[in-house]
Amino acid sequence: FPMAATDPQVLALAAQITESREQDIPLLLLKLKGILSSPSLGCEESNKIKQDMYDYGLTQYCLLVLKQDHSQLHGAWATAAQLAEILRLIFFPFFFFFFFFFFFFCVGLEVKEDPEEFYKKFLPSAIDSLLVLGKRLQARFIRAIKEKEKQDFFHWFQIVTDAICWLFGGHIQLAACVLRNDRFLQLLITDDVETAIIMMSVLHNILRINSSVLLQVEEETLHSVLDELVYKLSSTTNPAVGSAATKLLLLVAKFCKQLVQLFTTRYKGLKGLLSKQWTGKGFDREVNQLLDLLYLEQSSGKGGMQKQHQAACIIQAAWRGFQTRRRLKKLPQAVITLQRSFRAKREQELQHLTKQKEDEALKLQMQLQRQRAMRLFHERQLALLEVVHASQVTKYMLEMEEKSALTIQRFWRGYRARRIFHQQKQSLKEHKAAVIIQRAACKFLEKRRRRRPLSPWKEPKGLTDEQRLALQQKVDDYIKLHPASQMSEETSKELHMQAQAKLAQFLLRSRLDQRAAQRREALLAQVNTDVELLMNAPGLAETTEKDLGAFMSRSIPVATKARQTHNTMLKYTRWPWWKKLGDEFMEDDVIPDDAINTELETLFIGGRK
Repeated sequence: FPMAATDPQVLALAAQITESREQDIPLLLLKLKGILSSPSLGCEESNKIKQDMYDYGLTQYCLLVLKQDHSQLHGAWATAAQLAEILRLIFFPFFFFFFFFFFFFCVGLEVKEDPEEFYKKFLPSAIDSLLVLGKRLQARFIRAIKEKEKQDFFHWFQIVTDAICWLFGGHIQLAACVLRNDRFLQLLITDDVETAIIMMSVLHNILRINSSVLLQVEEETLHSVLDELVYKLSSTTNPAVGSAATKLLLLVAKFCKQLVQLFTTRYKGLKGLLSKQWTGKGFDREVNQLLDLLYLEQSSGKGGMQKQHQAACIIQAAWRGFQTRRRLKKLPQAVITLQRSFRAKREQELQHLTKQKEDEALKLQMQLQRQRAMRLFHERQLALLEVVHASQVTKYMLEMEEKSALTIQRFWRGYRARRIFHQQKQSLKEHKAAVIIQRAACKFLEKRRRRRPLSPWKEPKGLTDEQRLALQQKVDDYIKLHPASQMSEETSKELHMQAQAKLAQFLLRSRLDQRAAQRREALLAQVNTDVELLMNAPGLAETTEKDLGAFMSRSIPVATKARQTHNTMLKYTRWPWWKKLGDEFMEDDVIPDDAINTELETLFIGGRK
């Protein structure tokens, strides 16, 4: 802290800010406005108070607070706008415009210690903080829906831009700093009419204060500013925007003669745009002056202009403006994506740490439970040993060991049996599934084989005369090459007898086959009759002795076999469930299902086999 006499109000405020919380600092800084606005202060006293505010770091506090997000602070964005106005009061008095002659006497803040840091670091930092605040206010003004909110944000935006104009109005070297700042270009590149007019008025003040500032900045920055002005002329029909952009271009052309040639070469369609679109809009005097300068430069130039390049320049300006807008619109989305990924990663790490802590707590709890159970077991053992007689201790210990071994074995056998059962259960399920699949596949193949239609008979195509002659020629050639052997009369008779014998044998066999077919038809008719008898048979409660005679066999072996089969079926139905699981559980006296089915097939229906 400085050793010279300090204003008590500034000293008390600095001490209060030092001891306060961070969220209370913006409201405390608002007290600076009351200190600076005191009517009893003279010029020297005001300068001394401003110097004390700078020495105690209150102005630096203001800059830091301006860069924060004021939506979560007390007073919100109104506090930020008041802090920007306080910065204006620190650097300039209220009567700057009325007493311009006394400007150099009443500026007030003259830094004697380390002035290089003040002019090269502090003042550019103040410009950057105000531009950051202006960008946030502009974004919220554009997104605002209610009229009251839009008016408030627009008023605060005007306060911030006025503070920027006051700042570079007292320090001319800051004009180039404002143009070089990327946020100034972001503020200028907007589709909103009201904020765009304010930013063009800021640019107008910059050119009035320092007319050669456009020649001091980089070529890329200069082209970006001029491209945006030309784009506004070509993309809007608002007279206010067109008037502001035209006046700016006229001011640039008057103050910077070197840039008039840039207008004619870079924006070749500017003259046609001004004469066709902006004539008769209420600012014809500025439009005519700008056109005169452009035509004068065109007539004095060496190279001729081509009309084809005019449209190309307008398209290039529109395309550059569109690209810049699209790039600026994507920046918030990229920031949001980065924040979302960071929050997700942080949440994942927190969940991992929480799970790790829960696992450790669970392990510790289980360990404590084991220790407690072991302690209780040992206490119970000691208590039992105290009760048991000394001569019975050995016997008691053996019994306990045997009981423990039996318990361990019982649990182990149960675990092994359950594991084997689960393994067999899965294999049995797979086997049954395979059998079902195979059965279905076989049925499907059998149905398809039965449904397959026979190939229709195709009558052979007739031979043409040429084919018949050629075939006859081949037959004759073959007969000539292979002549038939001569057969004697005895051989011919013998062959005749063999043919007659085979014919008689065939006729006899055909008669036997006919009789067998008749027998099969009779058996089928008998089976159908038996089936009808079974289907129409009365119930057991209604059966009489006369009905029983139709279903009893007259053969003693057949009846005996039927009785045995019946007993076998009764025995099979009384088996326990574990004997019916599979082949591995079958015993010697177990009869498989196939055998039972075979025996059932040998039963007699209707008293006949």
